[in-house]
Amino acid sequence: MEPKRIREGYLVKKGSVFNTWKPMWVVLLEDGIEFYKKKSDNSPKGMIPLKGSTLTSPCQDFGKRMFVFKITTTKQQDHFFQAAFLEERDAWVRDIKKAIKCIEGGQKFARKSTRRSIRLPETIDLGALYLSMKDTEKGIKELNLEKDKKIFNHCFTGNCVIDWLVSNQSVRNRQEGLMIASSLLNEGYLQPAGDMSKSAADGIAENPFLDNPDAFYYFPDSGFFCEENSSDDDVILKEEFRGVIIKQGCLLKQGHRRKNWKVRKFILREDPAYLHYYDPAGAEDPLGAIHLRGCVVTSVESNSNGRKSEEENLFEIITADEVHYFLQAATPKERTEWIKAIQVASRTGK
Repeated sequence: MEPKRIREGYLVKKGSVFNTWKPMWVVLLEDGIEFYKKKSDNSPKGMIPLKGSTLTSPCQDFGKRMFVFKITTTKQQDHFFQAAFLEERDAWVRDIKKAIKCIEGGQKFARKSTRRSIRLPETIDLGALYLSMKDTEKGIKELNLEKDKKIFNHCFTGNCVIDWLVSNQSVRNRQEGLMIASSLLNEGYLQPAGDMSKSAADGIAENPFLDNPDAFYYFPDSGFFCEENSSDDDVILKEEFRGVIIKQGCLLKQGHRRKNWKVRKFILREDPAYLHYYDPAGAEDPLGAIHLRGCVVTSVESNSNGRKSEEENLFEIITADEVHYFLQAATPKERTEWIKAIQVASRTGK
């Protein structure tokens, strides 16, 4: 009997021989992880046994690379994977940890009910807390803040984070809130913006998070950017990056010239409505952008320009300038989600 498939999708993997990062189709099984060069490949390029393995997340061995986790096997071999965004990394980490625990206990992998207990556990669930903080109605309000002749968009202050934790009774006092905020920062749920918060995060202080109205922070998937003349690495001046991120993930994209297909990381923003695509191996600048205002997006069963008819989950974007883009999702559900999100952005974004 074949092992049960628990989770699958695109992740970026670091090579074991060469230090290159490449997108792989990764499949989590009950007893191991298989990774393929392409989703359509019949045999995996490699397999990582989970029995006796340990998992490290977040893994901060690679500087600016975010959303990385590490699996260390019993033979002390390290395997590094990078997700496209925070929630995706956490979902993989949760399932891998559970799979390892099930192997150790001789149990079958089974998902528990998501119903929560009325009483909070002693160990705070940072992932659940992060989602509450991002809630558009009851969460922390993202603002445009000005300091040192720079405008920080989609961010908030350190003292606002502590205020929110206390007012929502997530912590008992500000000192406890400082400890939780520091943990959120260390785990990558919060990011520092500006010199003051970055200096604290990079230093050796007891608390890398600052309960201070002049210390700025942002959510990693918020669309944060900083304006005006600055040496700050976060400066982005283009209008098309102002939109709030509403969806992101990896898709296959067909090239316009060679008609070949490559994995790209896509980030969908609204108001203004743009779909940027990146090299998933870690390039900071986008390879291109699709202006979605007035576009048409539909599912297609085949593509006469280089795609076989048996390939599934294709969809097409036709821009207002009549440029055609062919994309492929991993599943029918994922295709439907992308189409709906793009349709909403194209109607509401300028």
